[in-house]
Amino acid sequence: MAGIFWWVVFPYMMLTILIVGLLYRFTFNQVSWTAPSTELLEKKWLRIGSPLFHWGIVFAFIGHLMGVLIPISFYRGIGVSDHMYHVLAILGGGIAGLMVLAGLIILLIRRLTVKRLRTQSSTGDYVSVLFVLIVSALGVYMTIIYNTTVIAYEYRTTIGPWFRSLFYFQPKYELMTTVPFVFQLHIVVAFLLFASIPFTSLVHMFSFPARYPTRAPIQYRSRIGYRRQSERDK
Repeated sequence: MAGIFWWVVFPYMMLTILIVGLLYRFTFNQVSWTAPSTELLEKKWLRIGSPLFHWGIVFAFIGHLMGVLIPISFYRGIGVSDHMYHVLAILGGGIAGLMVLAGLIILLIRRLTVKRLRTQSSTGDYVSVLFVLIVSALGVYMTIIYNTTVIAYEYRTTIGPWFRSLFYFQPKYELMTTVPFVFQLHIVVAFLLFASIPFTSLVHMFSFPARYPTRAPIQYRSRIGYRRQSERDK
C-alpha cells in the first residue's frame, strides 16, 4: 500500500495541486504572476548568482528530459553505450547541478544578508528556496558521489519507465520499489516543489515573454527635469 501511495497517489495529487493552483492564480491573480525584480536593492551578488542558478536549471532540465523521458532503447539504437551515457551524464549533470547549487547558495546568502531584501522576503520565498536547495543538493549527491562511489545506478530502466507511465495513466509503481532511497527522496521532494509553485514566485517559470520584442519601450524621466519643465510651462 505504501508503494501505491508514494508512486501513484502522491504524484497525481501533487500534479493536480500544481495544475489547479496555476489555473486559479492565472484566472484570479495575474498581477502576482511574476518574480519581483530585486536588482535595485543589490546588484553585485545578483549578477553572479542569478546566471549561475538559471543557466544551471536550464541545463539540468534538459538533462532530466534526456534521462527520464527518452527510453534507454533509443540511446542503444543510435550507438550510445551505457558506459558512455553514464560518463556524459555524470559530467554534464554534475556541472549543471553544481551551477544550480552555487547560484542558489549565493542568492540565499544575498537574501539573508541584505537588510532591504530580507525585509521584503516572504515565507513563500524561503519555502521555494528550501525545496529547490534540497532537490538540487540531492541531485548533486546522486550524480557526483553516489554514481561514482557506490554504483552508477541505471535509472533509465526503473525511474524513467515509471515516470512516463504516469502520463498514460497506467503507473508502474512496482518499478520504484527497488530504487535506492536517495533517488526516491529526490523524487518526493521534487513533487512537493512542483505543488508549491502556484503559491510562490516560482510561478514565473511558466511565463513566456512573447510580447517583449514588440512592446513599447518604457521611458524613465528624472523628477528634477520634470519639475523644471513644469515650472517653465507655467
